[in-house]
Amino acid sequence: MEEIKLLSALEAVLFACGEPVPIARISLVFEISEEEVISLYKKLSENYEKNASGIRLIRIENSLQLCSAPEHSNTISKIIEHRQAPKLSVPALEALSVIAYFQPVTRAYIEQIRGVDSTYTVNSLIEKGLIEISGKLDAPGRPSLLVTTPGFLRVMGISSLDELPKLPEMNLPDGIEKLREEIEKSNEKGQQLSIDLEKSDYDGGD
Repeated sequence: MEEIKLLSALEAVLFACGEPVPIARISLVFEISEEEVISLYKKLSENYEKNASGIRLIRIENSLQLCSAPEHSNTISKIIEHRQAPKLSVPALEALSVIAYFQPVTRAYIEQIRGVDSTYTVNSLIEKGLIEISGKLDAPGRPSLLVTTPGFLRVMGISSLDELPKLPEMNLPDGIEKLREEIEKSNEKGQQLSIDLEKSDYDGGD
């Protein structure tokens, strides 16, 4: 298939999916190498930016996704007011920060740091697609290991965990506050897939 048709097909696939599509999956379906997929991604992304399109093509770790251009966030929010996302509750932000910086972690580890039961908050973050279970710890009881998801990266406006605010020489509360600032900056830039947690999210012991 010639390049122009591949670019058109890639655009159609990403638009239809509406969520991150693994580069490996695209490579398999298109019957081209992953390097060629990345080359197509760069060209299509450049085309959007060069033509001042309202669409952007972003890379989230090893996946690609179409999203709206951040400069149009205010207009979009006026049209789709009901989709404006509230801020993270304090318990949710604390738990998310622990997972983001120390993953993979167990719920017991989160509770050890926070000092309260985190069952409700962890379940809420899983339901919202910000964290997921990645496996089991080889220990008595086989507790689940928790990690962040591509959805978390989209909320943060970053493509990999390496871009998280660094945490050297600072304690966890400082890290939580830093993460809060980064999330708020991301929301101000118009990240359309922002956090959708109720402000009332609350652990019974928080």
